[in-house]
Amino acid sequence: MSFHALYRHGFARLAACTTRTTLADPEANATAILSAARECHARGAAVAVFPELGLSGYSIEDLLLQDVLLDAVEEAAARIVSDSAALMPLLLVGAPLRHAGRVYNCALAIHRGRLLGVVPKIHLPNYREFYERRWFASGAGTEGGTIRVGGIEAPFGPDLIFDAEDVRGLTVHAEICEDLWVPDPPSNAGALAGALVLANLSASNITVGKADTRRLLCASQSARCLGAYVYAAAGAGESTTDLAWDGQVSIFENGATLAESDRFPAGQQMVIADTDLDLLRQERARQGTFDDNRRIHARPFRRVAFRLDPPMDDIGLERRVERFPFVPADPKRLDQDCYEAYAIQVSGLVQRLGAIGHPKIVIGVSGGLDSTQALIVAARAMDLMQRPRTDIIGFTMPGFGTSEGTKSSAHRLMAALGITARELDIRPAATQMLSDLGHRFAGGEPVYDVTFENVQAGLRTDYLFRAANNENGIVLGTGDLSELALGWCTYGVGDQMSHYNVNGGVPKTLIQHLIRWVAEEGIFAAEVSDVLRDVLSTEISPELVPADASGAIQSTEAKIGPYGLQDFNLFYILRYGFRPSKIAFLAHHAWGDAARGAWPPHFPEARRAAYDLPTIRRWLEVFLSRFFGFAQFKRSALPNGPKVAAGGSLSPRGDWRAPSDGTATAWLAELRRNVPEG
Repeated sequence: MSFHALYRHGFARLAACTTRTTLADPEANATAILSAARECHARGAAVAVFPELGLSGYSIEDLLLQDVLLDAVEEAAARIVSDSAALMPLLLVGAPLRHAGRVYNCALAIHRGRLLGVVPKIHLPNYREFYERRWFASGAGTEGGTIRVGGIEAPFGPDLIFDAEDVRGLTVHAEICEDLWVPDPPSNAGALAGALVLANLSASNITVGKADTRRLLCASQSARCLGAYVYAAAGAGESTTDLAWDGQVSIFENGATLAESDRFPAGQQMVIADTDLDLLRQERARQGTFDDNRRIHARPFRRVAFRLDPPMDDIGLERRVERFPFVPADPKRLDQDCYEAYAIQVSGLVQRLGAIGHPKIVIGVSGGLDSTQALIVAARAMDLMQRPRTDIIGFTMPGFGTSEGTKSSAHRLMAALGITARELDIRPAATQMLSDLGHRFAGGEPVYDVTFENVQAGLRTDYLFRAANNENGIVLGTGDLSELALGWCTYGVGDQMSHYNVNGGVPKTLIQHLIRWVAEEGIFAAEVSDVLRDVLSTEISPELVPADASGAIQSTEAKIGPYGLQDFNLFYILRYGFRPSKIAFLAHHAWGDAARGAWPPHFPEARRAAYDLPTIRRWLEVFLSRFFGFAQFKRSALPNGPKVAAGGSLSPRGDWRAPSDGTATAWLAELRRNVPEG
């Protein structure tokens, strides 16, 4: 079994197909369906969904009641069953079938030479251009039945779910076209009964604007049901006597569009996407109201088992995986996210200041990303409250590793914003404290250990708190979500603590885009925007250790890993609780090739890195060790601050509750057992 096999990591490949219809010729349509099914098999698909009445054609009207046609449909269905024996996908094929003296509009579930079951359409449209009640009976009330199709007996009714016994979560429900367009679609009940994959066999003629409504319905159903929704519409070959057909096929997952075809194809087309069954299971487990709803509205379903036997080698991943899950690559979405994130930070600070009597703000300004973001949040808050920006008191506090570049940026930014700027050199006090402690640095030795670093970090915070006392102010925190995840902050009297922290819910990879967005939006004067752009080019560093002989400064990422990878790890641990091996698999697809996939707008070419699997494994091990085995005690004592990212927060009063004395043993064991080192 290959590490790179998608079925090993909780994914299932889905296909939505439309074939060229030959009207009232089931044999020809069966040939087209089998051709597409073989292609789906070759591409490793687990499920392939075809259009409504695909074996006969949807638009043949009264021909649907002709015995010759219905006989031919049964023969063609039996042929597909027989010829599917060597094919992996579960095929969902549309056909008109006779049963109990009526004709039903059905979905046939076929797998490896078996007719697993037949699901009848429940809601038959009989308005405007639709006239289905003329030909068909509704499947309502047929639960628990059986049907014979071409001599094959199979379960019949809307109460069927098809469950792969060897692929956890690959549980499939089928509904047909109009079933989706009603207030309570059958797929609601199917999802509550455990189906994660919801299929819609549709004909769906096209009119102006209908495609948008259709997309909205499919996406919202996938979100409401916390599932995947696979939609296949009829296309070329259907009669255009009175209607037209666009043959669009699409796949959605929890509200997101995974794949969508072009419209109005000349013939057969399909889309393939890999849905994340683990993600959907996790969402349902986390959202307890989903199960509450099941307890109220659950209906009995029959589960029909089948064995998929999926490929366990590398067949790629048909799915877009964002390098920066907190930072969308789509420019419009990123712009919206930045607007909302900045507004959340500002409004949170405005509310807190108003609630405690409008104190001044005391903030340490280093010239780095985090303090810059916190400062421009504070400045905007003062503007909205119509208070002078001089009520913000910014301190630069140079230490032993402070560079002239960052100190200069800090002063330029404070001057451009018009806040009260002060400088407090902490080196004399730090030297005194190190001497009092008997630290070797005070004796002239270049010992740059954790005591050396934390003496500086602690003094900075200590001075800020005492300055806040002196100025009737509050200390505004600057530490971000990524640092909290990794424990990269000094506990207590250090940058872990403040009176209010606007950055605590913002990951490091998003902060640079927030700063750029503020600069480009012109929220402040042009001079401020110029300084912000300069800050964006600054190396991420705590600047607690002097530069080495070559002039190289202390690098945070060299110690705890690239923030791009660590924010990736954080997102999938915090938001979905994935196994380390799955996170490594996803990271390899996202970060394995710098030329693959989209980068966020304005992301510098020089920083577009790629990481091989051993590197991903190495930094994931660091993340797991720190996140689960070390850093929680710092997060358990966090100051207040707003949740910002949809991926989650680490507040002990919000998204994340965990013991301070936990261990990383289980997570590290899973990583080491299942992710190859080379």
